[in-house]
Amino acid sequence: IEEQCDTSKGKWVREPGASIYTNLTCPTYPDINNCGKYGKDQSYLYWRWQPDGCDIPRFEPETFLNIVRGKRMAFVGDSLARNQIDSLLCLLSQAETPREVSRDSSGKYVTWYFPPHDFTLMVMWTEYFVEARPRIINGTASNSFEIHLDRVSTSWAEKLPGVDYAVLSGGNWFFRAIHLYEEGKIVGCVNCREQNLTEFGVAVTIRRALRTALRFISSCEDCEGLVTFLRTFTSSHFENGSWLTGGYCNRTQPSNETRTPPDDVAWEIRKIQLEEIERVRRPESGGKTRFGVLDVTKAMMLRADAHPGDHWTKKSKASVNDCLHWCLPGPIDMWSDLLLATLEKKFLPS
Repeated sequence: IEEQCDTSKGKWVREPGASIYTNLTCPTYPDINNCGKYGKDQSYLYWRWQPDGCDIPRFEPETFLNIVRGKRMAFVGDSLARNQIDSLLCLLSQAETPREVSRDSSGKYVTWYFPPHDFTLMVMWTEYFVEARPRIINGTASNSFEIHLDRVSTSWAEKLPGVDYAVLSGGNWFFRAIHLYEEGKIVGCVNCREQNLTEFGVAVTIRRALRTALRFISSCEDCEGLVTFLRTFTSSHFENGSWLTGGYCNRTQPSNETRTPPDDVAWEIRKIQLEEIERVRRPESGGKTRFGVLDVTKAMMLRADAHPGDHWTKKSKASVNDCLHWCLPGPIDMWSDLLLATLEKKFLPS
């Protein structure tokens, strides 16, 4: 599909048909993304992503399951990775009901199995890809982190052998206050405002952490045949605030080009992600794995209308709006359209 046209560029066009699933037909449906149940107008469902000069076919569950028959696929990342796998589970459940076979106590490492197709689907939690821990202040874990830019997180890395397809995604956690380490020594920070530390910035820190993760995957001796996809960065759409300061997202239809500022940090992060994928693809990298990109940055930048906003359970903080994650069904289902199209065109045996 990349050879035919650039699916990363296009616009959202009206679509008379909604998704192939609903909150009533998906057995794994997460209540936290059930925007319709909590009163959100459903007009955000009737749009599809139209790339310039071509189409991405609508997701076909049976086609996908036949492609991944006998395989193992893992989504590695933060809560948006979970958002993506929840979308894929709902899409696939229209052909076959998945069976949950394992779950850790935190619900951050979960495995589902599709028996007729012998297909295993996993989600593996990681905030930064690299080793990280909350920063301890006055004996208490804080909301800031300490991360080691040169050490891949073993929590997901040790589970990678045996996986056939991995989908990496992340970036939003890097906007927190972070202290950065290399070779066990502190080398700088992000948003820490300490006079004696070098401010790395979000984009540079993402580059360093992602490079460590991709280098590990490329050199993984027990990952023969692994295909890795990097899902590009998607920004939040908070207006007049943020998570904890009253930010909201009340728009009712997709935005147009004029609302995608060229200096938005999402473009910089996307550029870095594409550069790091190209770096690891080079022959001199010596890796045995293959790498692809699910480029969704622009498409999702235009969909400020499709977040839960104040239409969700709000179990923890009643005043918080969610303008980061995506309603289900919703435009996030397009990520699976793109994943299937890319698998069919680029990574299947001829």
